[in-house]
Amino acid sequence: MRKYEVIFVVRPDITEEEIAKLIGLMEGVVAGAGGAVEKVEKLGRRRLAYRVARQREGFYVLFLVSGSGDTVKEFERRLKVTDAVIKYMTVRVDEEMERAAKLKELRAKQEARRPRLKPAAAPPAPAAGEPAVG
Repeated sequence: MRKYEVIFVVRPDITEEEIAKLIGLMEGVVAGAGGAVEKVEKLGRRRLAYRVARQREGFYVLFLVSGSGDTVKEFERRLKVTDAVIKYMTVRVDEEMERAAKLKELRAKQEARRPRLKPAAAPPAPAAGEPAVG
């Protein structure tokens, strides 16, 4: 199963209860299509960079979904026909997660091979009659 990140923007005039219903509906769509919702995050109301459907603001919701391409296709179809959703975007993130894990592992190996330098010893204190150097 592949992992996808789906973010969508809901019209600002929609209430919190309606947004919760929409999130429940979308979770049901994913489950019905054979996928799994790993995370749902409400990002809140934000100003849009440009007008979308005559709106200046929107309520952002982020889904992290595991499933096949058909699961995401059905999810996007439902977003398209839902009047409350004004914009959405889907990104496949499983390759990015693998790449980040490999990079972390590589850095750990490089750190293990790098010789550790011992901290320099403190310079000896000057004798009672000598001026301090430095």
